[in-house]
Amino acid sequence: MDVRRKAVVLLSGGLDSATVLAIAHAEGYEPYALSFRYGQRHDVELAAAARVAEALGARSHVVAEIDLRVFGGSALTADIDVPHHDSAEQIDAGEIPVTYVPARNTIFLSFALAWAETLDASDVFIGVNALDYSGYPDCRPEYITAYETMANLATKAGVEGRQRLTIHTPLIELTKAQTIQRGLELGVDYALTHSCYDPDEAGRACGTCDSCLLRERGFAELGLTDPARPAPAEVTP
Repeated sequence: MDVRRKAVVLLSGGLDSATVLAIAHAEGYEPYALSFRYGQRHDVELAAAARVAEALGARSHVVAEIDLRVFGGSALTADIDVPHHDSAEQIDAGEIPVTYVPARNTIFLSFALAWAETLDASDVFIGVNALDYSGYPDCRPEYITAYETMANLATKAGVEGRQRLTIHTPLIELTKAQTIQRGLELGVDYALTHSCYDPDEAGRACGTCDSCLLRERGFAELGLTDPARPAPAEVTP
């Protein structure tokens, strides 16, 4: 009997996390998808996460409720304007942008660690990237290595020798275009995903925030159009 190893996959509903879910499944894991309603202004991404979890065969999909608005400090959780640019080249990768949510990946990984322990799972997948990203400190390889070391000291299962946690970061050295290419090879339907930091009231992507621009550039480098973006309306004479 084919028994797949359980893995917790952090799933935002965006392009990267959808690709990671597909990778976990392709590598023979039974994925348990974990999303968060944390007070983000772009919580339309949770509907995308549900679509992606169903389409890509997640064994279970849990949405954890936390409220990071009580701390603020980010354009995603406080009354701070989301930056907009004309092109991805205007994004300053050397500066941590105001869309950084304080300690977000640390918080998310801690929830993933807790669920992994209750599932008797030793694997967590996260879609962090150190190349085409917006300068977030909790997307760097050294951060993931340090967190994994800490996690293996933190749980009852770890102390008892029942769990040796591995944090998988399959996208960490890929460009956005390479990530999209990998996802397409695995059958990811990117029309199901949502990446925008500042969608309108109808949930439509703005097209000019950092996340939208990096995503658009990734598709463009492959000679493709983002299937999640609506086609421009035809102008009738």
